[in-house]
Formats: sequence, C-alpha cells, structure tokens
Amino acid sequence: MTKKQNILVLGGKGKTGSRVASRLVAKGQAVRIGSRSETPSFDWEDSATWAGALEGMDSVYITFQPDLAVPGAREAIKGFTLRAVKSGVQKVVLLSGKGEKEAEKCEEIVKNSGLDWTIVRASWFNQNFSESFFLDPILAGHVALPKNEAKVPYVDANDIADVVVEALLNEEHNGKTYELTGPRTLTFSDVVKEISTATEKDIQFTSISMEEYNAMMKEFQLPDSYLWLINYLFEEVLVESNSVITNDIEKVLGRKPIDFSRYANKVAQSGVWDGIEVEQL
Repeated sequence: MTKKQNILVLGGKGKTGSRVASRLVAKGQAVRIGSRSETPSFDWEDSATWAGALEGMDSVYITFQPDLAVPGAREAIKGFTLRAVKSGVQKVVLLSGKGEKEAEKCEEIVKNSGLDWTIVRASWFNQNFSESFFLDPILAGHVALPKNEAKVPYVDANDIADVVVEALLNEEHNGKTYELTGPRTLTFSDVVKEISTATEKDIQFTSISMEEYNAMMKEFQLPDSYLWLINYLFEEVLVESNSVITNDIEKVLGRKPIDFSRYANKVAQSGVWDGIEVEQL
C-alpha cells in the first residue's frame, strides 16, 4: 500500500499539473494546488508566497512557467529548492524540457539541493495543439509555422502525468532522469494532416520562415518575452539531435506511450477542435 503524502503540485491547473493532481487524489494522496488563485496562494514571481505553499508538504511536483529556459528561471528554482529544504520537503519531481540546455542548468540545482529528486524531461506535448498556443490556428483551419523539416517525437500529457505520479509515490525513481517521447516523430505538416483526418476537416499547412513567423507574432502584439521563448524553442529544441525516440515511458509504466493518432481521434471526438470547451482529455 502506498504511503499517504502531502504533495504540492505547482501549476496544478496546467496541462500536466491538473492531470497529476487528479491522479494523486484518486490514489488517496493529500494534494495542495500551487496557484495564485488558491489558498495559500503560490506565485513564482512572489517568493513571499513560497513558504506558505510549502508548509507541511512531503513532496513537490515542480513546473515552472513559462519555461525553465527563460531568464530568471535558475534563480527562482534555486530560491525555491532552498525554501523547500527549510520547510522539510523530502522529494521533488521536476518537469524539464528535452533538449533544452538552459533547463538542464535548473536540473543541476535540483540535483544538488540535498532533496530526493526525479527529473522528467518531456518532448513537445500533443496537447500543444488542443490546450495551448497551436489551438487557434487549428480552429482557423490554417496553420503557418517555420521549421517544418523538424521531426518531433510528441509526447502525451497523460503519459507525462502517469510518469510523474509514479516518481512521486515510489522511491525506486529517486535520482533518475527520464526523457519522455511519443512512439514516432512527426513534422508540423504531418501533425496537421493527422488532425485534418481525425476531424474530417480541411486544415491547411503553410511552411514559413522564422522571420515571417516573428513578424506574424509581432502583428498580434505578443510580448517580447514570449517571442524570445518561441525563438529559443524553435532554434534550440527543434533540431535533429532532439528527435531521438526513447523507451522511458515503457520503462516506468510498463506500457507503450500514447500515439499522436490516438490523441487526435480522442480530441476530435470531444469537440475541442470544433471550438467546444470540454474537460481535459
């Protein structure tokens, strides 16, 4: 029987955090959501909120918004882990980005914190196309993106959540770094074709340059910090060396990872790509 813990889930309303939280509750764990709207509140930009959120917690699932690669992330992770140690936390699981050198610097801080740890490096999420920044172009029926030559081993947020829960509840994962991918690689045009097939809709894809994409984002008046992050992800993560498929999901969970086509068919049936708001899938 799994020992009951008090577990803080940062980003507990996000793509992976909400899934992790619901799974932990279903397993009888005591979960605290780390969010500005919760009581006690948690805000990465306000370190005064950290102690209250950490009080009484045994373990923490750390997700950092918007990404561990952004300037200031290392300082935040260092300050937070120091506070976690002082608060008596025993274990942390850090969500990191596969192929992100800047994120790996944050991983080292966690590894050297004195806490038990597990690092979960994830490839780009399937859910980026249904719960994040690629949803609007899908709904509009026209996706224009750069670097279509990049082959991405998209991973499902449900697989990430299952691995994180295993890591939080079982000591055998202490000191391990897992790289999570889906079972195959897809280009952006492959993804659009899969979604078009699943929805039975005509969704067009256009390959554009990074310069054209930046101009498009500026037209939408997106903040400079967002533009910086998108450029970092496209230039540093969408590279050939990062297209390697791993078997870590099968190693941890004893099953194959969710394929993109399975994800696409489930989302298509839900109505999300028809503009209908539904619960997470």
